[in-house]
Amino acid sequence: MSRRALLLGLGLALASGAGVARADEVGEVTTAFKLLGANHKIVVEAFDDPKVEGVSCFISRARTGGIKGSLGIAEDTSDASINCQQTGPVHFREDLEDGEEVFSQRASIMFKRIQVVRFQDKARNALVYLTYSDKLIDGSPKNSVSAVVIRDWN
Repeated sequence: MSRRALLLGLGLALASGAGVARADEVGEVTTAFKLLGANHKIVVEAFDDPKVEGVSCFISRARTGGIKGSLGIAEDTSDASINCQQTGPVHFREDLEDGEEVFSQRASIMFKRIQVVRFQDKARNALVYLTYSDKLIDGSPKNSVSAVVIRDWN
């Protein structure tokens, strides 16, 4: 592979993550003790919508422990829950696209991601956030949804 093609591929990979929020870990609880490696956990993370100022989301998800989890090669389950809230005056930084990805995190060493997408419900003046997992070949129907009704902020 030529150096130019490699750099182009790397640039596209980095650009595809543009506009996707980064999460801050809020906390975690242990769900199962593992003698070797990290324990199985549920982690809670928070992120702000990168295109909507004044909206924050909290997502909880499983994190697999054990030796494989400690090495980063375990596959996390598809279980996740989301809650989004208006945290200030809402301002749209850019035009929104329905189904646009606002958050994504790796759930296995290859091909599985937990992600959050956003929809705009103009009739109800609300933003709807959906979390689910997908794989290259086969995703999971497990999902969670949260709606943020946009209100005046004084």
